[in-house]
Amino acid sequence: MKGIVSICCFVSLLLSQATAEEEDVSGILRDRSHIEETLRLAIEEKSGDYAAALQRLRKIYHSSIKPMEQAYKYNELRQHEISDGEITSKPMVLFLGPWSVGKSSMINYLLGLQDTPYQLYTGAEPTTSEFTVIMHGEKIRSVEGIVMAADSSRSFSPLEKFGQNFLEKLIGIEMPHKLLERVTFVDTPGIIENRKQQERGYPFNDVCQWFIDRADLIFVVFDPTKLDVGLELEMLFRQLKGRESQIRIILNKADNLATQDLMRVYGALFWSLAPLINVTEPPRVYVSSFWPYDYAPDTSRELFKREEISLLEDLNQVIENRLENKIAFIRQHGIRVRIHGLLVDRYVQTFKEKMSFFSDPELVFKEIVDDPDKFYIFKSILAKTNVSKFDLPNRDAYRDFFGINAITSFKALSAQCSYMGGCLLDKIEKAITNELPALLSSINSGKQPGLTSCEATGCGEKPKNRYRKN
Repeated sequence: MKGIVSICCFVSLLLSQATAEEEDVSGILRDRSHIEETLRLAIEEKSGDYAAALQRLRKIYHSSIKPMEQAYKYNELRQHEISDGEITSKPMVLFLGPWSVGKSSMINYLLGLQDTPYQLYTGAEPTTSEFTVIMHGEKIRSVEGIVMAADSSRSFSPLEKFGQNFLEKLIGIEMPHKLLERVTFVDTPGIIENRKQQERGYPFNDVCQWFIDRADLIFVVFDPTKLDVGLELEMLFRQLKGRESQIRIILNKADNLATQDLMRVYGALFWSLAPLINVTEPPRVYVSSFWPYDYAPDTSRELFKREEISLLEDLNQVIENRLENKIAFIRQHGIRVRIHGLLVDRYVQTFKEKMSFFSDPELVFKEIVDDPDKFYIFKSILAKTNVSKFDLPNRDAYRDFFGINAITSFKALSAQCSYMGGCLLDKIEKAITNELPALLSSINSGKQPGLTSCEATGCGEKPKNRYRKN
């Protein structure tokens, strides 16, 4: 009996010593100086020039693009209304992925919130049930979702359309931080495959799509224990199609594995994601451990740090190019509005041409909408304008659009002119071809080339600028 007791005491002593050693290792905070250096947080920005350029961009949008947008009800086709808050908003970084893979811990690490009363709650169980927006503010405070949606100066007012149940699951956190002066983080609820979407009480996929459409950078985070792809994650990757340039796939908690096991997990992650990412270039996967404590002993510390710096470089590229990306986004939006205006104008002209004194308006309209190719509506746009066929919207979308909006409620483009204001088509074409490119050139000419932080820190990899085409 005494022998059994002594063995139990010995085992408990070993366990306590092992636990103490693990706590000592995990309690050592990692050096964060490379974050400050890579993201250039110590460098003061010229806020006056940035604000002036944003004001000019806002003026171009309101005077040249929005009039056609309103005249031809573009928002009812695309369901994407651009507000002043969206034009002036900071770049948005969106965190997606399964539950408990380290999304909230990664935000805590980037902002240095560990061991403070303001850190995001983390744990091994599903902890984040809300969409949490971390943004800059003069003081630390939380903002309820209904307040964020009611504030027109923010870019989140359109979220009200997802209902009150969702707004109760939306929360904002404001805090003074150098990084948050340049970027906004959005933490999302983890994907749980065994839960039906209806149980969330709001359209989860639609809300994710809203944030995806507005995100400048999307971090899709995995860890070695959650590599399987279920229905909800598969649906999420379908929503990400067309946004591949903004996606960064992260294999987190990599220091929990030995090198050989890590190679196997890396291959398994590629195998799981291969059917979901339809691009010719294989996706870049960043392998590291994004949390404030030191790497586990006997792991690839140098590799993990280089991977982390490469990911920070990508984040810094988004911050540095935020104004160029904003101008390119508004120009792309203007091109879509222009195409929509030209198509509606062609539908209106065709309807008037086919109408006679004895014609039934409903039958004529139905014939045009059901078979627009018969009347060369889309082909005439390609032939008479410099519109690419790849930019044309879906034909079926206009059947629904004119089902809501009577074709007789629209005027032809030739009638959308005034003596003082000019013509809507001329103004939007001038903005697309002259004003917005000139604004972009003025910004690029004022930039001074400097050393990349990879050259300063030796990350060994020159980051790609996936946002500016060479």
